[in-house]
Amino acid sequence: MSEDIKDLPIIKILSQEDEMHVKLELEMEDETRDTLVKWGKEDATDDDYVNIAIREGFRNILREKEDSDEDSNK
Repeated sequence: MSEDIKDLPIIKILSQEDEMHVKLELEMEDETRDTLVKWGKEDATDDDYVNIAIREGFRNILREKEDSDEDSNK
């Protein structure tokens, strides 16, 4: 991430919606993957990108916390 998460203002969660999510491991040719990426980018909204960034931010924070917990337990 180009900016530090500490530089962001407060973000309030107004609601949540549970969605079924399945992560697939796929094998395909590079050209097929490029086409699917192109289609995904055409369909993705700004809200989709915000949700991706929030999810990845949470993952990074948890990873850093786990790493620091492991370091303190040594």
